[in-house]
Amino acid sequence: MGRFAGQLLISGFLTIVACSLMLGSKHSKRFELADVFELEFVSDPQISPDGNTVIYVRNFFDVMTDKQYSNLWAIGFDGSGHRPLTTGLHQDSFPRWLPDQNRIVYISDCEGTPQLFCYWMDKGTSARLTNLTSRPRDLSVSPNGRLIAFSMFVPNEPESLAKIPKKPEKAEWARPPRLIDRLLYRSDGLGYLDDGYWHFFVLPVEGGTPRQVTSGDFHNGASMESSAPAEWTPDGESLLFSAFRNPKWELHPLESEIYEVSIRDGRIQQLTRRKGPDHTPSISPDATRIAYLGFDDKYQAYQLTRLYLMKRDGSESRLIDVDLARGIDESENSRVYWSQDGQGVFFKYHDQGNSKIAYCDLEGEVQTIAGDLGGTYLGRPYASGSFSVSPSGRFAYTISRPDHPADLAVGEMKTGKVLRITRLNQDLFDQMVLADVEDIWFQSSYDQRSIQGWLVKPPDFDPFRKYPLLLEIHGGPVANYGDRFSAEIQLYAAAGYLVLYTNPRGSTSYGEEFGNLIHHNYPGEDFDDLMSGVDAVIARGSVDPEKLFVTGGSGGGLLTCWVVGKTDRFRAAVSAKPVINWYSSELTSDIPSYATQYWFPGLPWEFTEQYMRRSPISLVGNVKTPTMLMTGEQDYRTPISEAEQYFSALKLRNVDSALVRFPEASHTISKRPSYMMAKVAYILGWFERYLEGAPDATEKYIPNSG
Repeated sequence: MGRFAGQLLISGFLTIVACSLMLGSKHSKRFELADVFELEFVSDPQISPDGNTVIYVRNFFDVMTDKQYSNLWAIGFDGSGHRPLTTGLHQDSFPRWLPDQNRIVYISDCEGTPQLFCYWMDKGTSARLTNLTSRPRDLSVSPNGRLIAFSMFVPNEPESLAKIPKKPEKAEWARPPRLIDRLLYRSDGLGYLDDGYWHFFVLPVEGGTPRQVTSGDFHNGASMESSAPAEWTPDGESLLFSAFRNPKWELHPLESEIYEVSIRDGRIQQLTRRKGPDHTPSISPDATRIAYLGFDDKYQAYQLTRLYLMKRDGSESRLIDVDLARGIDESENSRVYWSQDGQGVFFKYHDQGNSKIAYCDLEGEVQTIAGDLGGTYLGRPYASGSFSVSPSGRFAYTISRPDHPADLAVGEMKTGKVLRITRLNQDLFDQMVLADVEDIWFQSSYDQRSIQGWLVKPPDFDPFRKYPLLLEIHGGPVANYGDRFSAEIQLYAAAGYLVLYTNPRGSTSYGEEFGNLIHHNYPGEDFDDLMSGVDAVIARGSVDPEKLFVTGGSGGGLLTCWVVGKTDRFRAAVSAKPVINWYSSELTSDIPSYATQYWFPGLPWEFTEQYMRRSPISLVGNVKTPTMLMTGEQDYRTPISEAEQYFSALKLRNVDSALVRFPEASHTISKRPSYMMAKVAYILGWFERYLEGAPDATEKYIPNSG
């Protein structure tokens, strides 16, 4: 698409925003593209051992550099004493308390490269502890406060296969070739991977030279993408961590066991042994038992994470039969915390699109102690967020509702009360009217199952008007949307659209049976769920049924293309970073060993018919809907070749289509603020082009394939 056409799309978006603003109250400002740069949000709250103070990461954007930065802030449990500990345009992260409660350690790139620092709460001063050459992460402090454990990438340069003559001095030769001999050689968001592995190190809290305590040709505790801190044993002599210490680790993406490593001599003991992931170990206060998460791997698309308990030596492992049909959160920032009396644990779970914190005793009785956890994913309303618990039973967590990103909230187990103690965006949102988000339920036309969705109404919504409807489809597909803040959806509503987002079958937070309705059947009847949601909203009376639009990203991009291949009821569509051809996608993505085992019954050449039958490219001959494709040029999860295939196919069929490429974007297109704005602007510009009518496609020439 040429520059002039792109300018027309953005111009169209600005026109619809201006018109929709005039239709609303003349005194009400709506959420606008430039407001994205003003957003702030809380992440990684860490409550002090006595429960009186919380340190959190305060995230913000800079309009001049188009980047996200973060500083550390402190606040009292009662909301008093709110103050910054660090400032500046850099990344401060992983704050962790020392037992003396006067110091924290953290990671910062304030002096160029990421290093470990120590901060004194009483003096307000900090000191650099390391001079590392690789990026550290996953900090944890020993119970006696003497050592810091962290993980760091250790390069492992392979021996060169080719012997090439040395270039003459000052000669300018081409960059040398790179030999790739591994299955997992690139990762979305990271690019092509260096040879090496993540290992654990320990460092005195006074600083000095880190000492590596794990080794081997496999990742320990983490991988290139995931993050998993080690757990100290109460005596400070060992670390507990999860890994899959097997030479064939690349072929088993979910497999992991729990290990204990001695920090004195590096001796490693394997504590769990079963087929399936075992991770997130947490040791009891008396050091006799370990709680951990995992499941027996059945190679299903969706498998509930369970809570287990074993003795310190790994013996007598048993499932704690948690009275919870939804399962426990399995994301990388999931944690399990023991109560001080050793009678139960705290964890995070999802239920009907809402994330919650629960306390569970050792017999499986569950008490939910807080909800609305999330808000650290700004673009769309995905599950996210984290929490921490003090020995006193006080806790801190990220709280989000549709009208605000993650703020800080605190609670107390013994009182059952929770309190939101920050409002980072109040100065911004007090100036405007945000879209209202309504929780709705409807029945699927396929099997009458109840499906949950959310209807987002433009500011100054008038129930007697007819609005265009925008269906926004989540990715994953094993994920969930919920009643959380979403900058992108707020922008769509501010432009005058009713927006519908749903959790069709396959979504998490509704139980294992619901999640596996798409097992080896994706896309499938989730299409019927989505169309039933559209029909239910139309039946409410505020939608113009002739002005329907659809968009989605990743798995939602796939479903967008699936939708327009099965119906022409939508005026226009935008598919972001889609899978178009499962055969090609699974052999070019950065997760081939996962997708071919969990989403399909086998390899593409063994089940070609199923791979192609479930690919949107198989339906491209039906498409009449004007469709825009959107993709990151550095996307390795759903590579750019997927969108290019579909774009070429649509052009060959003479269907109105366009392709938008984001030069520096990975699969997370909206990671940089300007790209989030551009994504929304192009989507609304494309829809504006077809809002009042579409070109007549009946007489278009379809080239002969012969």
